[in-house]
Amino acid sequence: MINTITYKGSVYPQFQASGNASRFVKAFALEVCVGNGYDVGANRKEWAFPGAVIVDPAINSKYDAMNLPEDVVDYIFSSHCLEHVVDWVRVLDHWSTRLRSGGVLFLYLPDFSQKYWRPWNNIKHVNCLNAEMITAYLEDNGYKNIFASGIDLNNSFTVMAEKV
Repeated sequence: MINTITYKGSVYPQFQASGNASRFVKAFALEVCVGNGYDVGANRKEWAFPGAVIVDPAINSKYDAMNLPEDVVDYIFSSHCLEHVVDWVRVLDHWSTRLRSGGVLFLYLPDFSQKYWRPWNNIKHVNCLNAEMITAYLEDNGYKNIFASGIDLNNSFTVMAEKV
């Protein structure tokens, strides 16, 4: 049985409303996010990327998306976070300062196709992003080996890239 929810006439899998979206992409991230890194926006310790330093004001009020620890790391993993920040471009600019050359940026983000996640339907979201926008930003800002997925069954997409 597939449990579903209905929002504004569209039907979605119920798991989209239960949080912990990162569980749908961690297997891929484990392939490229190795070494020391940050999980930005984990929301709960048990949802965090394995071995990563958690950066989330709900867990540690010392750090947030615009205030990462000073260490330069091998990767930054972030799931369903950028849609919550006011200026996602400045956030990614800041994250780039904390990634070493060759470091991996791994983003998992909600897609516009899920009506509930649109900012005018969900006051916690301030952005609607897509893979093309993120890819264009990365191309213009010193990243290579940029890979973007299509929309998955969680109405989300992945973009990963390597800092030059």
